[in-house]
Amino acid sequence: MNVLIPGALFLIMFALGLNLRDNHFNLIRNRSALLLRVLLGTCLLVPLVAMIILWLPLSFELSQPARLSIALMAVCPSAPLTLRKAGKAGGNAQMAGYLQMAAAIAAIISIPLMAELFTTVFKGQGWDIRPMQVAMNVGQVQILPLLLGLLLRRWLPAWAESAEPFFNKLANLLLLLLLVVILVKAFPLLIPFASKNLLALALMAVMVIASLLIGYLLSGPDLKERTTVSLVTSMRNPGLALLFAQINAPQMLELKLSILTYLVLTIIFSIPFLNWRKRLAMGT
Repeated sequence: MNVLIPGALFLIMFALGLNLRDNHFNLIRNRSALLLRVLLGTCLLVPLVAMIILWLPLSFELSQPARLSIALMAVCPSAPLTLRKAGKAGGNAQMAGYLQMAAAIAAIISIPLMAELFTTVFKGQGWDIRPMQVAMNVGQVQILPLLLGLLLRRWLPAWAESAEPFFNKLANLLLLLLLVVILVKAFPLLIPFASKNLLALALMAVMVIASLLIGYLLSGPDLKERTTVSLVTSMRNPGLALLFAQINAPQMLELKLSILTYLVLTIIFSIPFLNWRKRLAMGT
């Protein structure tokens, strides 16, 4: 587990770097205002919504793992599979790629800041993540492999073009293996966890819907862009959240299970939204 989590994240970001072509950077130069709005939404507004939810008196009935999972998922942007999902859901895969890259870079600043904020606000309630440690982890598993992939794309474009599908599949396979390993370990706890944490499930669903709405409102009028930005904003990074959980609470299996529950709810509540966007894109 200690190797699998950072290894999967490293390969995912490396494959993203290999995939980012020059036209992705043209999008950054030409759409800087949209980029800033998206970063504001995914790196700041979504964590602030989580903070408000965790501030509500009702939320203090949640278990510690449930509270921490909501916080961790909220502060971790740049979902690994956003690029592929956007392409299949009527969104703009190129835009998803550059937004994911920008969010990964911004995360090295935003996550430590949000960690410091959560530590200050919820001191004594289980949030014990040191900002410098977070910055180092984000840099190692996101920024370093991303830059390596970008450099290889520039220096060896033909090799990068042929190698990107392999590394992308390998990274996704490792991420899937990671989720399976955690589920196998946690399966005996799954039903008891769900039955004891119905309130947590409801609040996670509220988080997902609020994140989709933030992305929808911050995007432009273009159909594909709205779909893409909504996906980028709502889909958090479970691999990064699991890494922080492994570092700070390695024995808290329910925390990892709760993070996976958040991921599953994100997928479930995204389905009707994406079906609606597909129908709009097809003109029905």
